[in-house]
Amino acid sequence: MISRFIVALGAALVGLSASAQAQMPPLNFDQAAYITCREAHAMNPEARKALAVFLAEHSARVRGVVIPDGEQGAQLAHLVRGGCTLSPDAYLFTVVDRAILAESSKLPKRR
Repeated sequence: MISRFIVALGAALVGLSASAQAQMPPLNFDQAAYITCREAHAMNPEARKALAVFLAEHSARVRGVVIPDGEQGAQLAHLVRGGCTLSPDAYLFTVVDRAILAESSKLPKRR
């Protein structure tokens, strides 16, 4: 259901440093919540996508919404991209959560 969001968010978080060594995403929320946008940029694409999806699913669950496939999911990814571009030292979770919060009235509610 969130496949377009995954693709768009992965593209939005394309690495700033092509020479950065590959990193695996953290395995729990306590670690993932403190990764900055800049650190996410340094990850390999698969790890970066996994991290972004993990954080987005967590935020959506807490906010009581679902990340939709299609245009709404792509819009969320663009908001995250803009937030990370403006503030690369912000925590990625904060940027993702605020994007979901900003669009929560337009997102489908969780059942």
